[in-house]
Amino acid sequence: MRKQYKYFAFIMAAFVTVLVCSNLIGPAKVTQIDAPLLGVLTFGAGVLFFPISFIFGDILTEVYGYAASRRVIWAGFAGLAFASFMAWMVVALPPAPFWNNQHEYEVAFGSTWRISLAGLVAFAVGEFVNSFIMAKMKILSSGKYLWQRTITSTIFGETIDTVMFVPLAFWNTGIIPNDKIPLIIGAQIVAKILVEVAFTPFMYKIVAFLKRAENEDYYDTKTDFNPFKLEPR
Repeated sequence: MRKQYKYFAFIMAAFVTVLVCSNLIGPAKVTQIDAPLLGVLTFGAGVLFFPISFIFGDILTEVYGYAASRRVIWAGFAGLAFASFMAWMVVALPPAPFWNNQHEYEVAFGSTWRISLAGLVAFAVGEFVNSFIMAKMKILSSGKYLWQRTITSTIFGETIDTVMFVPLAFWNTGIIPNDKIPLIIGAQIVAKILVEVAFTPFMYKIVAFLKRAENEDYYDTKTDFNPFKLEPR
């Protein structure tokens, strides 16, 4: 019988919510800030929230294991796929003659299908890389040095996600000039890693709480790491 957890469903719901919102609401707006020590950073506004999904992924893998994280990743994939289809359908429906906001709606959500498709591909690859590295490093380190595992897995996962997502979502769309895309990629990678570093102290507390509350600290010593399997272990 599969073990029942108190908080797993809540973490999965939070993961999917952050994933869908950060992919649909934030990416098309380009923002620019002057950061201390780093200078001017230009990036899609969604980058401030999307890394939270990787933080949830780290927590899931650390506490519940790779297989549990794998199920949540696919739940997020399904949620984002439906949201993408819904955005495309809503934009494509003809507006009522008296409704004059179609243009603004298309500006806000007209490219959502492409952004979401890019997000689906990049998210799945990046999250599975992140979770795989996290699980393997936990075994190699015997569960020590959580901060090293979370930051290292995030560097690889977020870099792969960003390098795939930005060109697939914005190349030749006019939303972001093509010559600015490498700048956006670099700035987003830096920003995402900084978010992970900033959340590390909180992650320690959350992970410790969940391990006590769930009586779980899973090691993936016998896990099948095939990303397309949905078995519990």
